[in-house]
Amino acid sequence: MNQKTQKIALIGMFCAIAYALMIMGRIPVVLFLKYDPKDVMIAIGGFLLGPFASFIISVIVSFIEMITASETGPIGFIMNVLSSCSFACTAAFIYKRKHTKSGAVAGLLAGCCVMAVVMLLWNYLITPIYMGYPREAVAELLLPAFLPFNLLKGGLNTAVTLLFYKPVVTALRKAKLALPSTSEQTGSSKGVIVFSLFLFATCAVSVLVMKGVI
Repeated sequence: MNQKTQKIALIGMFCAIAYALMIMGRIPVVLFLKYDPKDVMIAIGGFLLGPFASFIISVIVSFIEMITASETGPIGFIMNVLSSCSFACTAAFIYKRKHTKSGAVAGLLAGCCVMAVVMLLWNYLITPIYMGYPREAVAELLLPAFLPFNLLKGGLNTAVTLLFYKPVVTALRKAKLALPSTSEQTGSSKGVIVFSLFLFATCAVSVLVMKGVI
């Protein structure tokens, strides 16, 4: 299998897994906002194949979601692409520049922050259109609802990506579906695992608090 065919096959596989995660992993958090873990696979795909691959996977998965599972149509498609790309493409871009554990962590945290800012802007612009809310009402929800939701979403995606990137890539390489590692150093060190578990636990508890469970 040549590299081009291999890359297309991997993009297709990441699309399929990301879509399955979106379907099976949706969790209502606050208001009409729901978390799903598809961005984890989009970020892993970007780490392995580059930021443009993250963009392609985001567009394909969001389009399939629009025609099969979404009730928000083209506007929801646009919002999903913006959210996934701002997180995964940012993370993959930084990781491509700094191919280390710290580069992966920095990329994911930067992606989390970029996504939060981007979605504040686009929720302010678009949510009144497809939800029928007055823009003033949406503006009042930006800081108490949209900002913490997107930070929690980014935090969960960051934690899960760090935990599963190495096992996923190792499995792909054993199956000869990914190129051998060269300078990559994103192994599952104890520090990364502890950081990921702490971040995941913090975000999970925060979600339960927002839902009124605890």
